[in-house]
Amino acid sequence: MFFSIETSGDIPIYEQIVRQVKLAVADGVLSGGQMLPSVRQLAADLAINSNTIARAYQELQNDRVLEPLRGRGMVVRRDALARCTKARNTLVAEGVRRALADAIAGGMSPAELRELFETELAKQAKLGSPLNAGEESCD
Repeated sequence: MFFSIETSGDIPIYEQIVRQVKLAVADGVLSGGQMLPSVRQLAADLAINSNTIARAYQELQNDRVLEPLRGRGMVVRRDALARCTKARNTLVAEGVRRALADAIAGGMSPAELRELFETELAKQAKLGSPLNAGEESCD
């Protein structure tokens, strides 16, 4: 799995890792039973403090996305897909809410927003971005 870490952003690094693991599970990049790199290995790969990785893994364990496999490391729980899909949908909804609030505060009309959304959606579809429109929802 490839992580993209933004060290100068507003989102803490451990939270970026948590989000990316959840998104990878929701997207099927990571599946139940799959091992994640050790804390030490991932810290070395990303050139960040191992405590940051440990914190992210602990949060993922608390969220029932990962579980320790005694003597081997952390593994994606087999029942994590529904929770991760729900988490992804929540993250996307929050981003949409923030973007809409900014756009409305900036004076954009609903018609302008619809046009912008449709244009961007079409661009993403052409780029081959995964648009999981038919994916089942989680309760």
